[in-house]
Amino acid sequence: DYAPYRSSVLRHPTKGLQHVDPETIELFSPAFGHRDVDPLEADLTIVHGGEPQGERIRVAGRVLDGDGRAVAGQLVEIWQANAAGRYVHKRDQHPAPIDPNFTGVGRCLTGPDGSYAFTTIKPGAYPWKNHLNAWRPAHIHFSLFGSEFTQRIITQMYFPGDQLFALDPIYQSVVDADARERLVATYDHGLTSPEWALGYRWDIVLTGSRRTWTENEAFGPEGDDHE
Repeated sequence: DYAPYRSSVLRHPTKGLQHVDPETIELFSPAFGHRDVDPLEADLTIVHGGEPQGERIRVAGRVLDGDGRAVAGQLVEIWQANAAGRYVHKRDQHPAPIDPNFTGVGRCLTGPDGSYAFTTIKPGAYPWKNHLNAWRPAHIHFSLFGSEFTQRIITQMYFPGDQLFALDPIYQSVVDADARERLVATYDHGLTSPEWALGYRWDIVLTGSRRTWTENEAFGPEGDDHE
């Protein structure tokens, strides 16, 4: 419940948690599609026949537990706006162009060392209707699944040096300054591909005092922020 973030007033829990019968929900063998995760799904720039518009980037890192141990076999999904700040979503009416060669979704499995990597386009900032002249900083949504549907967490990765950080109620709703900083990727020249793509590194820590901040629930399209 963070008052400057208007939707949080409507979304935060108002009642105590309720125990449910585990037999009534799906706990085992989740199906994330009709096929196994293909390595090509981690490249968001090759989904269509042509090249997407914008700055090509590589985003890589590791998924770790609170003791720094690798979390292997983790399903990582991402979604994002295109370079103009437009989502491919019917409720996104931001008057920016839709890129026919960029859908903005991808997924991969973490390797034995907990590593993941995506090739994509740097997303643009976009306006939303939280308050007058509100703009969201460029960001990529991350969703991580464990071994069950009930083990899903969602977070956002931001880019260094964004001038909109101080003006964004969603980013500022993480009131711990250190936790906010851990949501910001680091530019990595070693990850950068010559004449191809800039590289950003961002690790995700699932537990412990240095864990990556996560959203309390999966945000759906809300008309003002197409999350």
